Amino acid sequence: MVEKCSHHKDRRRKLIRRCCAGFLILSFIILLVVLIVWAILQPKKPRFILQDATIFLLNVSAPNIISTSIQVTINSRNPNSRIGIYYDKLDVYATYHSQQVTYYTIIPPVYQGHKDVNIWSPFVYGNDVPVAPYNGLALSQDQSNGAIFMVFKMDGRVKWKVGSFVSGRYHLHVSCPAYIPIGNSRNTGIVVGTAVKYQLSQGCRVSV
Repeated sequence: MVEKCSHHKDRRRKLIRRCCAGFLILSFIILLVVLIVWAILQPKKPRFILQDATIFLLNVSAPNIISTSIQVTINSRNPNSRIGIYYDKLDVYATYHSQQVTYYTIIPPVYQGHKDVNIWSPFVYGNDVPVAPYNGLALSQDQSNGAIFMVFKMDGRVKWKVGSFVSGRYHLHVSCPAYIPIGNSRNTGIVVGTAVKYQLSQGCRVSV
């Protein structure tokens, strides 16, 4: 009786080992196929361009206090011919010397097909935001020069889609630098109602 029980246990162990080995081999084959397909397709990062900025408010009311209300137009292009891109929620905001000076503006999730182009026009704004003391001197200098160097950023996550396969999430960081005139100068901008629109066509840095 004891011999029969031990025999059944041995058979069960062998069956479990074979199942585990088969599962590992199958997983390896699937992973290898995905890597080969990925290497053949060579996915490229999306490309972003800061097309323009419409200034509703950009004011330095004190040596280190800044208020902003700006609508930016950002062009996003998927350069891949066989890979689609899922954008998870994107947060858009503006920074001055690496300090965030506006609230987050959310762009809802969207899918971008092969070679497709998406255009977003979010508002970024901040009221009476104190600038760090070590940036106060630079802000005063920019005010006297008539333009502020700002960086409009987008943070979020993306997923790649190849056929029916969808990858995991990857962090997306986009930085679009631009010189923004102070005081709604109409010398280089286009008057749009009570605002002034500036054509920028500025390329953005993208990291995934």
